[in-house]
Amino acid sequence: MAVLVAVAVASGSQAARSSELAARARAQSFAHASADAPAARLQGIHKIKHIVIIMQENRSFDNYFGTYPHADGIPGLAGHPGTVPCLPQADSSAPCVKPFHDRYDSNLGGPYYYGDLPIDADKGAMTGFVINEQNYDSQCGCGPSVPANDAMGYHTRQDIPNYWKYADNFVLQDHMFASVASWSLPSHLFLTSGWSAKCTTHNDPTSCQNAPASPDSPPGWQGNKTPPIYAWTDVTYLLHKHHISWGYYIFKGNEPACESNAKLRCTPVTHGPKSLPIWYPVKWFDTVKKDRQTKSIKSVNSFFAAAQKGTLPAVSWVVGSEPVSEHPPYAVSAGQTYVTGLINTLMESPDWKSTAVFLTWDDWGGFYDNVDPPTIDQNGYGIRAPGLVISPYAKKGYIDRQTLSFDAYLKFIEDDFLGGQRIDSSDGRPDPRPTVRETVLGLGNLAKDFDFNQKPRKALILPVDPKTDLKKTPGSVRYGGLGGG
Repeated sequence: MAVLVAVAVASGSQAARSSELAARARAQSFAHASADAPAARLQGIHKIKHIVIIMQENRSFDNYFGTYPHADGIPGLAGHPGTVPCLPQADSSAPCVKPFHDRYDSNLGGPYYYGDLPIDADKGAMTGFVINEQNYDSQCGCGPSVPANDAMGYHTRQDIPNYWKYADNFVLQDHMFASVASWSLPSHLFLTSGWSAKCTTHNDPTSCQNAPASPDSPPGWQGNKTPPIYAWTDVTYLLHKHHISWGYYIFKGNEPACESNAKLRCTPVTHGPKSLPIWYPVKWFDTVKKDRQTKSIKSVNSFFAAAQKGTLPAVSWVVGSEPVSEHPPYAVSAGQTYVTGLINTLMESPDWKSTAVFLTWDDWGGFYDNVDPPTIDQNGYGIRAPGLVISPYAKKGYIDRQTLSFDAYLKFIEDDFLGGQRIDSSDGRPDPRPTVRETVLGLGNLAKDFDFNQKPRKALILPVDPKTDLKKTPGSVRYGGLGGG
């Protein structure tokens, strides 16, 4: 695998102290400017006063955009250079398996936990996906996917038309890698903190140790009742410190039955689907509890209401419930409908002209991808996920080929609202994380996806229930152990 080099962060020196003080001063200056000034008076990245990160579940780039024109997609298909790959099966005498158009609305994919990426990547050849999926089926005794070997399936414009229209009209990132080569909980920890760890002592970041595979899980996950110790720092600590508003929006079970309705005309239910606790671990960070910021973890209902009123916080994260998450085996169409409802609501919001939406999926879900991820440290990167940037300042029809990861979201937040402060290097709460991810050499800059000199573009309102060629899966055989992660 290709190797990127992390920037070394000096500690204890006068230069580091001076840099920290300067970063704090810039953060305070930008905080006041962003809060008070209209977007038209701000320059560059600071025209974005509202960042919304929508995190869906378990899709590789090639699974959704492998045949998108001019993207770094599946070799040999849709005019992409190279020869169509054909991956070996566990039975070496069986014919190899090529990528195929999977029209089924429900997919299963393969295993995707820490340790599965080296199997799938196969030393950079990216040829282990079928064997890994088949071995998992054999070990769990739960049978094959329908259709067989659906880790090699991909979707097209006819299946997910709205996602492709967002790519046509805004920005598609074809080298967006998951921050960690692991499953949902580590990925969602990285989303707000740039790390996944285990800690022994509350409020002591130095007690934390690297844990990309199995960090302590929140209560409610697989019978766990013990709150985890998340003693290291996440970005909400810096946001709160500098009076930058934030919200983390989840399904609490009282969202409308038709949660995709942008106008919220539906009657709320009382026992509806909820977001899995591993999708909002931010709730359990010591700093969030100490700062009394758990109130910022709200229902998706509150997100719709804030968007419609023009009262969005500066930074929002939005995660779904299982039925709308696109996590196998839940329907692709349901997720697209839900996401379209979110984005339509944002586009109709008074805040639209100063908003940037970053849409991605938390891990690869065991689905095939042809690009070998760079190695940053022992944690990642993970395999590519789809990435979209939707904003009135986003470039139109632009394919961003920078090397990116979810760490780039933290970098963008810190550059926009915090004067370039970085978690761990200038937050006053050092921890033993192997890498300060926002400072990695080679990590792209999301600001390049925007043209801040252009006139803000009009909204693109799409149907929440577009016509597709997806069809119901006839009796998916396997599910079980892959659920929810």
